[in-house]
Amino acid sequence: MSGTPSLIAGIAREMHHLADRQRVVAQNIANNDTAGYKARDVAAPDFADLLAQQGAGGSGRAGVARPRVAPTAAMAALGSRAGVGAGTILDRDVGETKPDGNNVTLEEQLLKMGQIQADFAAMTSLYRKGQGLMRTALGRGGGG
Repeated sequence: MSGTPSLIAGIAREMHHLADRQRVVAQNIANNDTAGYKARDVAAPDFADLLAQQGAGGSGRAGVARPRVAPTAAMAALGSRAGVGAGTILDRDVGETKPDGNNVTLEEQLLKMGQIQADFAAMTSLYRKGQGLMRTALGRGGGG
């Protein structure tokens, strides 16, 4: 049963990620008509970090690492990321850019919001089922 707390912690981590992502997509929708605004998203959690936290990398097995890219001065000269917070990235999945430089497409953002809502509902259901399994294992009734 040692995997259950890790599972619940992973679900909680994903729920926090989805809440952050919902906030950023809501900002995109709010700035739909702001000239020059660039759509943003939240970087997905790094699976290699989750493995390292669980101790999977310390058993002599090959580790999984996300490639790291350090921007050069030439890359930085191509564009600015002003106003982008930690974990927030510029959205690469944009369909069009308006003449004023804004690349937020309301339809795309609303579709993302719906997907976030569905993913959050799935995580909530998994969390409830995990808690029910814990209660059953402890002999306190199933529920959920």
